[in-house]
Amino acid sequence: MEEKLLIFASGDAKEGGSGFQEMAENSQTGVLKAKILAVVSHHENGGVRQKADKLGIPFEFWPGPFTAEGYQLLFRKYGQPLVACSGWVKLVKGLSTHRVINIHPGPLPDFGGPGMYGHYVHEAVMAAFKEGKIKCSAVSMHFVDPEYDKGPVFFQYPVVIREDDTTKTIAARVNKIEHGWQSWVTNLVINGQIQLHGNNKLVVPDWYHFHEPLSQT
Repeated sequence: MEEKLLIFASGDAKEGGSGFQEMAENSQTGVLKAKILAVVSHHENGGVRQKADKLGIPFEFWPGPFTAEGYQLLFRKYGQPLVACSGWVKLVKGLSTHRVINIHPGPLPDFGGPGMYGHYVHEAVMAAFKEGKIKCSAVSMHFVDPEYDKGPVFFQYPVVIREDDTTKTIAARVNKIEHGWQSWVTNLVINGQIQLHGNNKLVVPDWYHFHEPLSQT
């Protein structure tokens, strides 16, 4: 049975949603083995809406309030699908951790938490690099619990930081890796090869070469 996927993507009033676009295109070519039911954004006519319309993906405008009841209502409306957060900046509440995943543009756990999204992550990463505290950034994917970026990490791809990097150049390189891996790793969750069991026990297949999350600071 084909897995159903609901995507949450904030974007902004004019741009954003590139991760959602990549997943939608991958679902159309068969790379992502899931049907995208809709994409949710809190910007009514922003970048996510524009991409959704071009791709023929249903768009759900949700201005909040971003309460547990609100999330649960959307979750039930779409038949309790797997939820993928891709550039979603609001705190997810009230949903089962094992049914919600997120992609984060930096090394977890050190570069996550409230306010750590988008360019804020890259700025913090570059500041730590210049102070000699770290040598690389990362793309991270994790299950979502009631705290920002605290759920179990099941994927982390180190991204080297070059001496001449700026916030913009490291952001572009991280973004490219996010797009290259997000759909492939999401498939592992979709087909049950990556699972979260009781007490946040992470289960991955024997062949999956997973390293513990980077802790660099």
